[in-house]
Amino acid sequence: MANPGDPQAPVVNPARLPRFNAVRALVVGDVMLDRYWSGPTSRVSPEAPVPVVRVEQSEDRPGGAANVAVNMVHLGVDVTLWGLVGEDEAGQGLTHQLQDQGVDCRLQVVADMPTTTKLRVLSRHQQLIRLDFELGHGGAPRAGARPAPDTQLLESVDIVVVSDYAKGSVESIGELIQTARARGVPVVVDPKGEGFERYDGASVLTPNRAELERAAGPCNDDAALAERAQALRASLALEAVLVTLGERGMLLVAEGQAPRHLPTRAREVFDVTGAGDTVVATLAAAMGAGEPIEGAALLANLAAGLAVGKLGTASVSVAELGRALREEQGPWDSILSEAEAVTAVREAHAHGEGVVMTNGCFDLLHEGHVAYLEEARQLGDRLLVAVNADASVARLKGSGRPVVPLEQRMAVLAGLASVDWVVAFHEDTPQRLICELRPDILVKGGDYRAEEVAGARCVEAHGGRVAILAYREGRSTSDVIRAICQDR
Repeated sequence: MANPGDPQAPVVNPARLPRFNAVRALVVGDVMLDRYWSGPTSRVSPEAPVPVVRVEQSEDRPGGAANVAVNMVHLGVDVTLWGLVGEDEAGQGLTHQLQDQGVDCRLQVVADMPTTTKLRVLSRHQQLIRLDFELGHGGAPRAGARPAPDTQLLESVDIVVVSDYAKGSVESIGELIQTARARGVPVVVDPKGEGFERYDGASVLTPNRAELERAAGPCNDDAALAERAQALRASLALEAVLVTLGERGMLLVAEGQAPRHLPTRAREVFDVTGAGDTVVATLAAAMGAGEPIEGAALLANLAAGLAVGKLGTASVSVAELGRALREEQGPWDSILSEAEAVTAVREAHAHGEGVVMTNGCFDLLHEGHVAYLEEARQLGDRLLVAVNADASVARLKGSGRPVVPLEQRMAVLAGLASVDWVVAFHEDTPQRLICELRPDILVKGGDYRAEEVAGARCVEAHGGRVAILAYREGRSTSDVIRAICQDR
């Protein structure tokens, strides 16, 4: 296993974001209400050496399994949630919040238990104290007396998530896991407790290091950690174990593969609350969409890095995840299909970025091209370049053109610092593509008038504008070709 601190440790890169909105998921587990009271503090209590917080804001958010469900909904997944709540205000409020966010709630009310509630008191974005309202392990009713999730909930789902916070809701989860696996439905488990036997036959477990050590024994080094995870995977007939390591990233141990380390992708750690829920939600959503475990784990790792940069139990959007994935993959993954270009532009707009688009043959890339693209890039946050396919170039420029085939022209453009995305088109003009992509600014070089530029009407109809950049005399592919021919 690679050292988790080694920046050269191998990382698996999925090609693109999966189709999360085609996934139907069942989430079962311990639902909670996360409550936040916040306000300024400027003095110490005369009753005890503690700060006095003048509460000015109160906010409730779904927590535990409920937070997993919300995370998946924000990725576009169709989610059904099963769990237990009390016959109280917290349970009612939690149910309404979940329904408002699009979760299909199948929560069961248990009269002899309160809805698990975690109250956090904050000041200046710092958590001062947490108060838990729950029965606790000793006071909880017998697991056998509690309702268990009905296997009929498995109808028409692509993925099952078990979010276990050791509150008793999923003590008897074995039947659901076995039924799901018999139907070919993957089961992702976020485990708790000292023994993981009740998760036997699941697809993937996502313990943190402390949870793994409690269940499988202490690990003195990384090699022992990988061995323990591998032994746990084999003993429970799992497909994989994904161990979260906090600031050190994740360890993936999958059947038939060498252990893989995924280094942390956190930009800035602000609050780790709910980050584990984001990991299991993203992992399960990707697996439900058919993503292999390696790609799903990378997406989960990227999502975790985004989640810890937010306050409280916050979700990660598809736009944020897509942006992080593109940053991870680098410029060579900037060569897009038309469908991928549409997604990229929508992600940029969702992130508040302005998209600039230009087009051309870009045969024999020269200094004039580079200067033109750099000037275009300065007009917005992202630059998308549409490139004429080879047959299109031949129709426009004549036989013998292009000199450089499409794949090579696109690769060279993708390597430029000014270019974010490159996409090909096969028509003589990119008008159809421009109307499909709807950039904010359409750029053309030369002595055109704005109304003469292909696609201009579509751009302006959607609130964009056309920019004409100055033509650079003596800088063209034809000039380069003539110079080469004269030298022969």
